[in-house]
Amino acid sequence: MYEEISQYLEYIEMEKGLSQNTIDSYRRDLYEFADFSNCFLKEVDRQNLSSFIRHLKERGLAPTSIIRKIASLRNFFKWTYSMNIIEKNPASTLEQPKVPQRLPKVISLNEIEEMLHSDLTPVQSLIIELLYSCGLRVSELVNLNLTDIDMASKYIRCFGKGSKERIIPMGEKALERLNAYFPERDFVLKKYNLNTKRLLIFDSGRILNRQDIYTLIHERGKLIHKSISPHTLRHSFATHLLENGADLRVVQELLGHSDVSTTQLYTHISKKRLKDVYFSINKD
Repeated sequence: MYEEISQYLEYIEMEKGLSQNTIDSYRRDLYEFADFSNCFLKEVDRQNLSSFIRHLKERGLAPTSIIRKIASLRNFFKWTYSMNIIEKNPASTLEQPKVPQRLPKVISLNEIEEMLHSDLTPVQSLIIELLYSCGLRVSELVNLNLTDIDMASKYIRCFGKGSKERIIPMGEKALERLNAYFPERDFVLKKYNLNTKRLLIFDSGRILNRQDIYTLIHERGKLIHKSISPHTLRHSFATHLLENGADLRVVQELLGHSDVSTTQLYTHISKKRLKDVYFSINKD
């Protein structure tokens, strides 16, 4: 089965243009099933799949993780069937377990300003600003090149899931932080004799990666007594836009969501926040 999995991973990378993180997730999920089933691809039946899912539940895996693994299996077997590698798709009737919808965590504008007014280097403040004011994903941020920044037209070009391109406008604060960061970046390039198009570089000359940004946001979150991730800033970006009257479809475009139902989740956050404010004022 491993040979077919390798062919599928090559297909989703070359033909579908999925991100490396997504491909790695597929690889882990499919290899895990192959190890568990320990049989040839053509021997896999519905019972093998059901046993695997039962095994995941017995391990106490979160419903969201099980849902992702089931999706990986369904897509893999759908592809092998379409390529006539197998005669019957054993995953065609697999059902996705239902998981309670959890509202994403958001922070207030005051908390974001508190994070930005901390003792930050130019590159650190730029990271926080772009994550929040442009609603970028971490992968989009670390992959930004200088050529993706148009200071004159005030927009950023980024490539989201499935390598889909989108244009995001920049506010004055983002422009200010970029202008403050560029001299530092130029100094680092000259100091270490570097030649890179990547936007974000440490003063040590190292290009920032995803873990660097997760660590930064986690540490900054401690200042506001919150356990947050970079995605918290993206959630806050969308929520604050909707709370201030932005159109749902516009927010969908800014976030790069292919389905507006994903964006609609943020309307529930806004309603909940409105209720919380109302009852905190009228609790007596």
